[in-house]
Amino acid sequence: MKSKDITLYKILIGIITVISSLALFGGIIEPDSALYASIAKNMVLRDDWINIYVRGADWLDKPHLTFWLAAASFKIFGINAFAYKLPSFLFGLLGAGYLYKLAKDIYNHKTGLISAVIFLSSLHILISTFDVRAEVYITTFTLAAIYHYYKAHLGSFWHIVFGSLFAACAIMIKGIFVLIPVFGGFILYWLITKQYKELLKLKWWLAIVLILVFIIPELYTLYVQFDLHPEKIVFGKTGVSGLKFFFWDSQFGRFFNNGPIKGKGDISFFLHTTIWAFLPWSILLYTAVINLFKKKNRVSLPPESIIIWTSAAITFLLFSLSKFQLPHYILIVLPQFAMITALYLQKLEGKSLKIFLAAQTVLAVLIVAILICVSILFKFDYFFVANALLVVLLFLSVLFFRGLKIETIIARSSVISIGLMIFLSGFFYPALLKYESGMEAGIWLKENYQNAKPAVLMYPDAYSFDFYANGEPQYFWDFETLNKHRTDKNMVIYVWEPEMERLKKDYNTQILKSFEYFHITKLTGKFINSKTRPQVLERFYLVRIQ
Repeated sequence: MKSKDITLYKILIGIITVISSLALFGGIIEPDSALYASIAKNMVLRDDWINIYVRGADWLDKPHLTFWLAAASFKIFGINAFAYKLPSFLFGLLGAGYLYKLAKDIYNHKTGLISAVIFLSSLHILISTFDVRAEVYITTFTLAAIYHYYKAHLGSFWHIVFGSLFAACAIMIKGIFVLIPVFGGFILYWLITKQYKELLKLKWWLAIVLILVFIIPELYTLYVQFDLHPEKIVFGKTGVSGLKFFFWDSQFGRFFNNGPIKGKGDISFFLHTTIWAFLPWSILLYTAVINLFKKKNRVSLPPESIIIWTSAAITFLLFSLSKFQLPHYILIVLPQFAMITALYLQKLEGKSLKIFLAAQTVLAVLIVAILICVSILFKFDYFFVANALLVVLLFLSVLFFRGLKIETIIARSSVISIGLMIFLSGFFYPALLKYESGMEAGIWLKENYQNAKPAVLMYPDAYSFDFYANGEPQYFWDFETLNKHRTDKNMVIYVWEPEMERLKKDYNTQILKSFEYFHITKLTGKFINSKTRPQVLERFYLVRIQ
């Protein structure tokens, strides 16, 4: 590979990394990010790293590691949005590093760099840098486990230990189903290449034992919080086992839709989710996948490629067949998608290269046009600056990156991703967060009533208020309980408008501030359009009882 191409890919990775860091300085989005941040905040405030509490009650859903990482960051940097997002951002970069190493070892240096560029610039990675959940951690841990197990497959024993540690970390983020993308590719590779003896080798059984050892902290916390206390009411009943939930209900229960947490599955869900989640690379990805179905296109690849595409295929199929589906699950297989796309890109030449160069350029123009339309409709602050920036970046990408070569495709697509990143983190998300009333109310209360005791009245999803308000807010689920605390002069209640009418009838109230609200992760045309937005806005209040 030419040195100037290496330099180009490294520069793109560096720019994408720097621009991505803008997201660290934005707010926390409801519901999941704010929920996880408030859980980690409670761990620090209570100095309790074993029990998980939400709204003052025991909570059983996700394992602990996501919250431990955020809580550790809070201890170092204080309880704020930056500290919550930083660990995920750093682990995302670590994931890109492991992606480079794995692609380089199986293929070559160029494929490793291109894969890292594609991964870091894909839309859902950009979104997840701002809206931090658990999936970036899972993605990195599963990819790191695959890398170390690949090295162990080649004969290095210590990689068994590191691979098992990362696999255990992935489990302590999401559950035991993450072992499917980790081991699924290897098992199918051994079966396809008739390496049956690998399945019987002691090192792989040792890996399973080590994983079980490394997840002991998670098993211990679940046992202490739930199995030792069968009297606790969880999911509306007593006698709930945290260990059983961890090994069965949270995984197989969701897959078969017979557990306490249910969903509605659609076998095509991740097919159309990938189209937008992997932008601007999704057209190339789908073409690359179709290309893999042709045997003549597979024979030129190293045999170990089977590990990559079978890992992606089995995980994608599992997600598609599951009855519980969420868009961010697709992040787990984006590294494999990046490698598959990077390999296909390098094969483009002649007419096919010309077609995809034109397609990616048209896609870039469409993305810019859509963002400009959204900004004009929304009318957020300085939207004309955002639009000018997008147009300039589009123009520069065409001006400076020319010629019929794959570097032109990669550079133009990456520049558009950089523009998209700036648009989202610098302009669009800050505008949306003005309608996250819990965050706005929590910040306002902290700034104007430092001694206030925050409370929430009969609203279950005030997670951003939980995080941004001082201390741990108290929840009132009925007016009878509220009545017992009405004499507390420092209490300030966060109230949803429908409950406000009842509150005003029964109590002498003082409204301190009102806030506009919209569920900003479920955008609609009426909300985006500034003229019709007032029709869909709800309202929350900060109230004192006289």
